[in-house]
Amino acid sequence: MTMTDDVDALDFAIVVYREDDRWEAEMLPVALTSDLHGLLHALRQTPSMGTTIGMVAVGDDFFVVLRVFGERVSVFLSDITAAWDWSLARQVLEYLDVPVPEDEDLDGVYPAGDLSIFADLGLDEMELGALSGDPDLWPDEVLSSIAARLGFYQPFERAVDAAIG
Repeated sequence: MTMTDDVDALDFAIVVYREDDRWEAEMLPVALTSDLHGLLHALRQTPSMGTTIGMVAVGDDFFVVLRVFGERVSVFLSDITAAWDWSLARQVLEYLDVPVPEDEDLDGVYPAGDLSIFADLGLDEMELGALSGDPDLWPDEVLSSIAARLGFYQPFERAVDAAIG
């Protein structure tokens, strides 16, 4: 089994949306942690009057956040080097039209995509970049911090608990 086929116990996909002026969050099938097209389809099917947010953590390696508002889609990948081992990260880079980096080209954590994905909700580019590059935080911890900053920590945590137990 390769890493792209392995679904870690810490892998999860969560959809966050507004309903009746409050944030709601639900777990999505864990299979969506390796399927960008399926993830986008699931986000578009969520009954939201406004924006829909997808948050995916893949083990202790990386995370992806997505934001769908009508036909507009914003995507952020925490580390492009994850594309060396993980199909979801490769799919995100393809979606963003960013080439997969060569092994010798990078040594560190480099994000890709829309750093301003949550700027209108109060999380600016600098803070998202700092969170995604913090070597002391696991992907689920970064997503939890983002959820807290954006005001949906409790629904997010309930959905994560339901997803990973």
